[in-house]
Amino acid sequence: MEVFFKEYQITDDKEKINRQVVLDYLAQSYWANRRTPERILKSIDNSHSYGVYHNEKQIGFARVVTDEATVYYLCDVFVIKEYQGQGIGKKLIEIITKSEEYEWMTGILGTLDAHGLYEQYGFERDSERFMRRIPQGRET
Repeated sequence: MEVFFKEYQITDDKEKINRQVVLDYLAQSYWANRRTPERILKSIDNSHSYGVYHNEKQIGFARVVTDEATVYYLCDVFVIKEYQGQGIGKKLIEIITKSEEYEWMTGILGTLDAHGLYEQYGFERDSERFMRRIPQGRET
């Protein structure tokens, strides 16, 4: 899949992903800053990953984890700061949520600060239904 939006390219071609850009951004994020680089790289490999590019420079990213039948989890969505406010993140979410691949699946995600963005694409706040178990880890 490849879509052009303004002067930006959005694609699910994993070969184009600049893994260092993703590592650097997620290391500073509130949701992934405790993940190891190895775990982040493995998550990219084992997910449907989307990159956003401006003149071959990666400026955005999103990942979808799915059973490919009933549910998908949208995560690690970002647009680097210099490119925010131009509708790039909205276009990325639109492309993912309106794709034939996911249109009949239940979509879930977690966010602390972007509820308004995701509500525009049919996501609803549901704090009473969903539960989570944070990683427990093992002491060695």
